[in-house]
Amino acid sequence: MLERFIQELRTDDPGSETPAATRERLKARFAPGSTRRMTLLGMLVGAALGDLPPAGDEPLVYASTFGEGRALEDYLASFPAASPTLFQTSIHPSGVQQGLIGRQRSVGELFPQAGGRQLAVQALLTAMLAPAATVVLAGGEERGTWLVEANAVSDRTFAYAVRLAREPGPRALGRLMLTQEAVTGALAHPAWFERLHRRQPFDGAAAEGWRLQLAWS
Repeated sequence: MLERFIQELRTDDPGSETPAATRERLKARFAPGSTRRMTLLGMLVGAALGDLPPAGDEPLVYASTFGEGRALEDYLASFPAASPTLFQTSIHPSGVQQGLIGRQRSVGELFPQAGGRQLAVQALLTAMLAPAATVVLAGGEERGTWLVEANAVSDRTFAYAVRLAREPGPRALGRLMLTQEAVTGALAHPAWFERLHRRQPFDGAAAEGWRLQLAWS
């Protein structure tokens, strides 16, 4: 069994908020002018990490199924007169890197994770197997438009950052346990976010052969 304790947590669920409104809401969290080329996901994850900055020697695990899907959509929509600015945005560093670069913050190790239905447990396993005393797990998605039907982008926007520790400490928010068991099913990335955002308990299959238990203090 793998066990970790939630020390700190930040989440952002824009819901039906437009991308422009989300950017306007978050831009004050960054240095003036730095958000012009940042993606929506970069601003969301960067803001979450800004409230929960990793220490210099602390590993950081980053999870996103689709990454900068909306940025890619915007670039493709600019054809046939392809936009150089939108091209640069579409190949920008990942959401988590944008926030770190802008704040000139370093991390001990960076473990970027991508995947489908088992992404949540994949990222959790990476964080829980790290030998460090504390690990930051961050992730998110940005809502797309016309590529949603092709399941090539996310259908919702969200971001989170959580610090996991080996020891509970005096102010632990919750407890996570991963156990290898004969279970089937998967906890999708948006569903994992919901458990964090709403602080909902969970006890069930997180991925094939892995049972996740999440309890809040």
